Amino acid sequence: MPQDYGAKPNEIPWPPLIYTAALLLAWVLERYDAWKWLDSSLAGLPIGVGIALFAIGIGLDLWTILTLRKAGTTMMPNAGAKALVTNGPYRFSRNPIYLGNTLAMAGFALAVRWGWLLLLVPVTVTAVSWLAISREEAHLDRRFGEDWRDYAKKVRRWL
Repeated sequence: MPQDYGAKPNEIPWPPLIYTAALLLAWVLERYDAWKWLDSSLAGLPIGVGIALFAIGIGLDLWTILTLRKAGTTMMPNAGAKALVTNGPYRFSRNPIYLGNTLAMAGFALAVRWGWLLLLVPVTVTAVSWLAISREEAHLDRRFGEDWRDYAKKVRRWL
């Protein structure tokens, strides 16, 4: 039986699991990989680029968390939304936490020269989109109806 997305978007908090799995897989691949050309291909970039991206991602995550708390709703990807938040970082992205997590992951990969982690960024984004965002959007549509649809027309999913 298909899940009723009205109550909550997911039973499992997929995004933290997906980002953690990507980091762990990259760590294993970095330790046992013979393809060191992936890492050396990043050597030409200044480490500051990675640190800046990481800091922007973490900053965006924190801003989003504060915005959600102020609105009195959850940030948990497997809990039901209590409010449709359209201010703060939600003016620019419908998924600022996932955007922040992705920027932080890419920044970390660049800063520590983990080519495998950088290659896993699009895989992670695809998995989060499929397992979390599509279900969260169905939940928001059921919960907030026309208000959600109007907002979704104005603001992009990622950027």
